Amino acid sequence: MYPGPEDKVFMSDFPARYAPGWPGIPPRWTSSAKTGAGTALNQHSKVWFTLSHGILNEVYFPRVDQACTRDMGFIVTNGRDFFSEEKRHCTFENRPFEPGIPAYELTNTCNSGRYRIHKEVLTDPYRNVVLQKVRFEPLQGQLSDYHLYAVLSPHLANCGYGNTGWIGDYKGFPMFFAERDGATLSLASSTPWKKMSVGFVGASDGWQDLSQHFQMVWEHTRAENGNIAFTGELDLAACNGEFVLALGFGSIWTEAGQQTRSTLFEDYTETRRHYVSQWSNWQTKLLKLDEPLRQSDLYRASTAVLRTHESKDFLGGIIASLSIPWGFNKGDEDLGGYHLVWPRDLVETAGALLAAGAVTDAVRVLRYLEATQEAAGNWAQNLWLDGRPYWSGIQMDETAFPILLLDLLRREAPEALGKLDRWWPMVRNAVSFILRNGPVTQQDRWEEEAGYSPFTLAAEISALLAAADIADLTGHGEQAPTMRDTADAWNDNIERWVYATGGDLAQQLGIAGYYVRIAPPVTDGAASPTQGFVPIKNHPPGQDGERAYHIISPDALALVRFGLRAPDDPRILNTLRAIDALLSVELPQGPCWYRYNGDGYGEHKDGSAYDGTGIGRAWPLLAGERAHYALAAGHRDEAEALLTVIENSTAGQSRLLSEQVWDAADIPALELFRGKPTGSACPLVWAHSEYVKLRRSIRDGKVFDQPPQTVKRYLVDKHVRQIFGWRFNNKTRTVPRNKTLRIALLTPARVHWSIDGWTTAHDTDTRDTGLGIYTLNLPTASLPVGGQAVFTFFWPAENRWEGTNYTVTVENG
Repeated sequence: MYPGPEDKVFMSDFPARYAPGWPGIPPRWTSSAKTGAGTALNQHSKVWFTLSHGILNEVYFPRVDQACTRDMGFIVTNGRDFFSEEKRHCTFENRPFEPGIPAYELTNTCNSGRYRIHKEVLTDPYRNVVLQKVRFEPLQGQLSDYHLYAVLSPHLANCGYGNTGWIGDYKGFPMFFAERDGATLSLASSTPWKKMSVGFVGASDGWQDLSQHFQMVWEHTRAENGNIAFTGELDLAACNGEFVLALGFGSIWTEAGQQTRSTLFEDYTETRRHYVSQWSNWQTKLLKLDEPLRQSDLYRASTAVLRTHESKDFLGGIIASLSIPWGFNKGDEDLGGYHLVWPRDLVETAGALLAAGAVTDAVRVLRYLEATQEAAGNWAQNLWLDGRPYWSGIQMDETAFPILLLDLLRREAPEALGKLDRWWPMVRNAVSFILRNGPVTQQDRWEEEAGYSPFTLAAEISALLAAADIADLTGHGEQAPTMRDTADAWNDNIERWVYATGGDLAQQLGIAGYYVRIAPPVTDGAASPTQGFVPIKNHPPGQDGERAYHIISPDALALVRFGLRAPDDPRILNTLRAIDALLSVELPQGPCWYRYNGDGYGEHKDGSAYDGTGIGRAWPLLAGERAHYALAAGHRDEAEALLTVIENSTAGQSRLLSEQVWDAADIPALELFRGKPTGSACPLVWAHSEYVKLRRSIRDGKVFDQPPQTVKRYLVDKHVRQIFGWRFNNKTRTVPRNKTLRIALLTPARVHWSIDGWTTAHDTDTRDTGLGIYTLNLPTASLPVGGQAVFTFFWPAENRWEGTNYTVTVENG
């Protein structure tokens, strides 16, 4: 496919012409509103691409968490007085080759009706190369009336600054090259380059040249250590307007050059056939949850999104999104974007793969989680694919979720797991972390506040019960009672911790009470947790605090999703009224919901990008969670209606779900349209996972990922707890009548205690549970209301007394 050597000018024959304007303007990433994302479905081709506004956006290599370009598109001129940039001056059509096949046909039509550009975008399934098959179609005049220029902005190794680019050749074939920190790219064409240049963005790049001169005047051959861009004029006459561009990658420039040249020697049609067939083979093995096909069906697109985001080196590692939220407003300071692994999102994705019948893929995720578990038993808040933590928060639900995934796999596909004993060390370490650090969480699932979260509590309690079953099945039954006792104690305290009664909001809504979004941890001088203050992130100083009982969230529906509370529980129904009164918004496609009232994670009122503060917008995945609640409540029609809401929350033909959708009047200049994606992450793998699980749940007529242990224990058997817990991160001041007070400590201690006002005193050593906590039961069940247990601790390892007495009073339970 490549032109012969006689068509080439070897740039190595001339002295370098250095571009002026170092280092270029501060780099920025590009729009997060992706309309496509793809990769070959094998381990050979370690390159991923994204699309937006009709052009190639971030390309990732050699890992799905390492972005290497900002974007690549075309500029069209007539050489005299016409300048048109494809991504700004065209209307776009974007169609996948087939449903669930992430190869795309793009059609970009000039707004002034002069030209149309047709593209096919995919990757070489056997090389680290992104291919674009291009056909330039004049709509006015002849092919010879136009000049077509390719413009590429390298952002190697997740950075816009520090890139070095040059014009060179590989074995006599002219190419663009760029390198930074051991990552290199090359760009070549099947039709000759008429002119080539590399410059610093905003100073000496091709956009500046062409917008001023309408043709390439500058021909710089090298730009070092800055924010750079390539520009090359393509010889349309030599190819009759049809050609292939190959963007290749390697660790050094010769590797990138070899990959690029090798791809261009292959027959494009055959390369495309192999790419499509690999994806088709995988899709045919999935459950046919799309039968009958819905009008705006997202099932195949969603399953493709899940697999597209998986690593090819760290198998089972799936990132949250091939995008950077509000990327056009962010530079090198946002190193990770959303191309990181969040354990919670990862488990949600594995659950969706399992729901779709991709059992092997789901087990691969579990193996990845097994390998990236921290020594303490938890998982990092988010992490690079190799396991390095990115942010340092602790979210207790992210430690619970891998246990729930294992239990789901154990029930749905036990043969795929092999021996269950293999997974016990992972479970045991995770349980130990939960027991030592729960029930409070340092951050809720929205990565913001600390305290008691209904969602986190539901995940922790469910995981403890699932882990107890696994302990029994793997010969560790002696540790199961500690897990079940703790789960029971925490479950019984949910209302004490996160259910607010009375107050102005309840009165305003005409309800007795409701579950709050999160309640701060109880301290020695605090009243009910729901009376405490919650610091609200993403708000300006002075506007970042609110009483817990004023903040509502759909998170409370997790108590039903995880099987802890019945869908018709009056407390749930009350909370549902509060959620719909405060958090529901009616969009063109139907109702959608906010994360919580007062959320600041989203665009500002005027549509400007989130910059640390803003206004939270509606989340399509929350419509999926609400649909799961509806299904649990027996309202299948409502669940299917909400499925349609999700399907109609995509933009145009993209079939990709975003993190948030716009909830205000249209702002066309900012591409914000009511009910359509905002500048938040798109695609959001979690949203597609929720959609796939909802398809399975609707087909089955029940919530696919609901743990059976909680349902049986708390909704069917209505198990009555006997234990009430005390621990240093949850120093209860009261214990219900007829209940035993269990003290749980992180290190061994001798407890000095009395239940008769020190008339008699006892010294008792704590018991090692084998799970990282040391417990002692005090006989408070024998005390009347008003009776008290008083205790303190001697720490033998440090040979010291605690120095403080703690008192717990018996109350009516």
